[in-house]
This record gives sequence, structure tokens and C-alpha cells, in this order.
Amino acid sequence: MQKQGASTSLAASDLIDRKIAELGDWRGDTLARLRKLIKDAVPTVVEEWKWNIPVWSHEGIICTGETYKAKVKLTFAKGASVADPAGLFNSSLEGNTRRAIDIAEGAKIDATAFKALIRAAAAVNASGATTKRAK
Repeated sequence: MQKQGASTSLAASDLIDRKIAELGDWRGDTLARLRKLIKDAVPTVVEEWKWNIPVWSHEGIICTGETYKAKVKLTFAKGASVADPAGLFNSSLEGNTRRAIDIAEGAKIDATAFKALIRAAAAVNASGATTKRAK
């Protein structure tokens, strides 16, 4: 069965590779770096291609990776339930479910804090907990 948004039967990882290459600018570099950090944080993460964007899952969606003209956006499916002591979430803060990180060109990413956030999001999925706001 063909994944939504896929023009061929390429694997999700191949479609993500293609997306990064097609961007060919700081957004592709940023998405590639975030992808590596996600895979380092949760080595068993599953890469998927849904809604024509990269998706990383572990017992449920951890986050999606969207690219726009002025930012790369990672949207965490259950972000409102994920503790964020480093304050990485900077978008979609009012919602009851999702949280996002918008990354502009030249922005620095705290790799240690980001990997901790990815692990925390995977733990929320693994717990099977319904969404509730993290303290």
C-alpha cells in the first residue's frame, strides 16, 4: 500500500532523505540535524511519511517535521503532556494537546535538552496516558 503523499513505493526514510535534499538550504540542514538527534535519543524510533511530511513515532507519534519558508517546525502530538524543563516549546502553547518548536534560520538547538524532550515524548506514548498538561 502506498503512503499518502508518496509518488512511488519508496520507504519513509527514503522520502525523508529526498525531502531534505530537495530543500537544499538551511531548512534541509536543520531537518537533517533534528532527525539525527531524534534517532540518537530513541534508537528504536520509527520514521514514517504521513500528510506529505516526516513523522517520527514510538508507540504513537512523537513529532512531525514541517518546513516553511522561514522556519522548521516540529509539532509534538502529545506535547502538552510532555515536561519541558528547558523551555524548548515555543509555539502552539495554548492548546490542550500539541506543542511545537519553531526553529528559524541560524537558531541554535540545545542537543542535550532536545534529546531529553524526545525521550520524554516517547515515554508519554509508552505510558499510554491520555493527554494532560505537564507541569
